[in-house]
Amino acid sequence: MINTKTLSLLAAASVALSSAVFAADAKSDYQVTGPVLDVTDSVITVQKGKEKWEIARNSSTKTTGEVKKGDKVTVQYGMTATSIEVKAEKSAKKEEKKK
Repeated sequence: MINTKTLSLLAAASVALSSAVFAADAKSDYQVTGPVLDVTDSVITVQKGKEKWEIARNSSTKTTGEVKKGDKVTVQYGMTATSIEVKAEKSAKKEEKKK
């Protein structure tokens, strides 16, 4: 018979593995190509069609050559959540007001 501790460990391992599978499905690498409109130590602005893309950069950003305004570049970037705030649903707020 499986004891509670073993069952808990199996459940935790299952959750950890399923989280890893879902994380692997999330696209984490993107790119934009176009002429440089502006470049500083902290931001590069690239024109893509009619849109201006401002992408943060820092000392760990790998750059080949010296980037100047007008250069055509391809910028690889990632998107990672830095914070998540859960908002109460409207129906839940209405219920709280009734009480």
